[in-house]
Amino acid sequence: MTTELNATAVILAPARARRGRDRTALIHDGGALTYGELEAAVARAAGAFAALGVGRAERVCFLLNDSPLYCAAFLGALQAGAVAIPLNTRLAASDLAFIVADSGARLLVADPDYLGAARPTCAGAGIRLLSAQGSADSLAAAMDASAPRAAAATAADEPAFWLYSSGTTGKPKAIIHSHANAAHAGKLLREVVRADENTVVLATSKLFFAFALDNAILGPLSCGGTIILNAGWPEPELIADQVARYRPNVFFTVPTFFRRLLALPPARLEPLASVALTFTGGERLPDAVAAQWRERVGREILVLYGMSETFCNVTSNFPGRYRRGTCGLPLDGVQTELRDADGRPAPPGEPGLLWVKHPSLALGYKDPPATARAFRAGWFCTGDLFTRDADGFWSHQGRADELLKVAGQWVKPTEVEEAALADARIREAACVVVPDLDGYDRLALFVAGNGAAQGELAAIAAAKVAHLPRHSQPKWIREAAALPRTGTGKVQRFLLRDSLVAELGSGRLQ
Repeated sequence: MTTELNATAVILAPARARRGRDRTALIHDGGALTYGELEAAVARAAGAFAALGVGRAERVCFLLNDSPLYCAAFLGALQAGAVAIPLNTRLAASDLAFIVADSGARLLVADPDYLGAARPTCAGAGIRLLSAQGSADSLAAAMDASAPRAAAATAADEPAFWLYSSGTTGKPKAIIHSHANAAHAGKLLREVVRADENTVVLATSKLFFAFALDNAILGPLSCGGTIILNAGWPEPELIADQVARYRPNVFFTVPTFFRRLLALPPARLEPLASVALTFTGGERLPDAVAAQWRERVGREILVLYGMSETFCNVTSNFPGRYRRGTCGLPLDGVQTELRDADGRPAPPGEPGLLWVKHPSLALGYKDPPATARAFRAGWFCTGDLFTRDADGFWSHQGRADELLKVAGQWVKPTEVEEAALADARIREAACVVVPDLDGYDRLALFVAGNGAAQGELAAIAAAKVAHLPRHSQPKWIREAAALPRTGTGKVQRFLLRDSLVAELGSGRLQ
């Protein structure tokens, strides 16, 4: 028997408690919104989608800045029984066109700033484009004119939202999440933070990321907490100001943002010492950055691990149960296994592919063959290599196609990157696997920095990695103005690899 469940009804349960309706839900550029005001806006958004002809299970794309309207629209779509698809506002035109066409959406709602970019895409895909606000024909106007709509009687396993993968290895994939998945939002906040109505969350990641969608909007709301929103992409100075003004006690950001924060003068960084818990994920946190943060701010950075396919986090370091350099321990109800490339248990002491069984695991991908490859009997193959120590802490070793053996010994590209990043003049580093002229896999290191003369960064990097074992030293070191990244900020290693392969093919690679 199918269980009836609408995720919005679960997430906004605090708003329905009389003591919670007057509490602040959202702090934004224009002021604040209480839970009661947010709940009313969500109901009007649900009514607006119905009035716009969006039926149950039909998809709606959102190209929006973070705002109360974004939150109401996303939750309103779920409340109406539609399927929400948040889009990265910095997508390349080709990726935007691919995703919108692939989604088969009925409607795309965009902030005025993005209408120009979205118009040809929607015209080509036959999708209606609607401005979020600022005109008589907008979502905001439709919300004002529509009657509130109660939560639709959706099934727990019915699709609620799609997330598109970041496309680090190719075209983005549509990841389908159910209402039951969305209802698990806030898993880390409940289990690690012990969040409640006194929890104030600030995140630098935008709400279209799974990382922020869970930890910085749906999760805090499900715990009755308060969220600080930024319409634009935050800068370190703004974050320091917001911390000083609003005093968040939980902070989420990505590893690269810590380097930018650490560049602030000591006085500007002082307010961050008041943040009780700071979390990071999405890529490796260099040990040197973690140590600098501990020295200057007096707090440990708690590294977590998750992915769009699980929506909620898989592992996390805990206050009082922390091991630097690891991704922490599995959260409650999360099962983990290390397997080899053939799906058998990984040999003891060797890295293995991480497989997870998770309460909020996606239903699968839109593409059935891709689903069959990665989802098996309730388990998901992450494609990430991990090790687990005797105390149960998990350490990320890189992607499965990036780890290799040289001279019979395992080489971790992340260790090469960490060695290079120990010099502050190197801002970014990425180590990739490239076949040499004889077809053997070798390491190539790409570095980027600020204001260095031609060849200087390569020499600096070469000196920093010289202490590594010979089999871990890169065969090639190349400089770049900046490393290519996806819209979610992840390094597109395949582009770096392709550039060297092309160089090899031209006969110029040495």
